[in-house]
Amino acid sequence: MWIFGYGSLIFRPDFPWIERRRAWVHGYARRFWQGSPDHRGVPEAPGRVVTLVRADGTCGGRAYRIDPNEGDAILAALDAREQAGFERVRLDLLESPAGPPFARGITWIAGSANSHFLGPLPEAEIAAIIRERRGPSGPNAEYAIRLRDALRELGIVDDHVETIASLL
Repeated sequence: MWIFGYGSLIFRPDFPWIERRRAWVHGYARRFWQGSPDHRGVPEAPGRVVTLVRADGTCGGRAYRIDPNEGDAILAALDAREQAGFERVRLDLLESPAGPPFARGITWIAGSANSHFLGPLPEAEIAAIIRERRGPSGPNAEYAIRLRDALRELGIVDDHVETIASLL
């Protein structure tokens, strides 16, 4: 069983894994368009975290192979962690942006119909919001910078994340 992380699961998985590797998903882009009323913000001042939105190309992240015997408990914990608008989705995990799938994996996507979806804004406005917000998991800016740094460590370039982190 595989889990795909494209946001905080890259730098803070909080679950046991057997193997981890870079992976990509086709047809999506990572965007700071989801509100976070529970981790990087509060209900009256939600932070902004990433979700996947439909787009041409691929989005890189980290895949974790987990022990199937621990799968139910791990998935339940991740469902609770990703409860503010995220839904569990199965996707093909690619070994490279243009490579073949190596597995089918589970991730969590917050679609535009959920009540916490904030949608697009100019990147400078997104960065200004992120700079000011904080929640129980810490400052929203820390999330954005840690995500940028984790992607760099994986050799994954994400212009949206880079731009927002540079504006912080």
